Amino acid sequence: MYKKVLVPLDGSDIAESALSQVKNMAAGDFIGEVVLLSVIDIPTLYLSEGIDFNALKNDHFNKYQNYLVDLQAKLSAKGIKVKTEIIEGRAAQTIVDYAKKNDVDLIVIATHGYTGMKKLMFGSVALRVLHESPAPVLLIRPESCQT
Repeated sequence: MYKKVLVPLDGSDIAESALSQVKNMAAGDFIGEVVLLSVIDIPTLYLSEGIDFNALKNDHFNKYQNYLVDLQAKLSAKGIKVKTEIIEGRAAQTIVDYAKKNDVDLIVIATHGYTGMKKLMFGSVALRVLHESPAPVLLIRPESCQT
């Protein structure tokens, strides 16, 4: 059994596809607690353009808070113990750091399934988490990405 499972979410349908696997694992009593984590990652590029950083950060925080509360309610209705977290930082490193500091037993994360040049150009949060995580990582490839 995994006592604490971390599910990083960015608000996309692709990221949410990891939740179906989490629901299946919870139905089999393989999960004690699920932590839904969203990372506010505002590139420093915005800081130099005269944009109100605090307003932008607050907008992101409010968006993620509403998003996570909704998902938490849906999962809790299925009898799953759920906690939510919103942290500011670089996505991959913040996920890995959270896993280290909070004794996460498993990270379930969706991958966009990029290969070749797209992977080189866009990078992959999931891939970085896979390589740096202290806990096992279950990569979920969404149906929309499978060929």
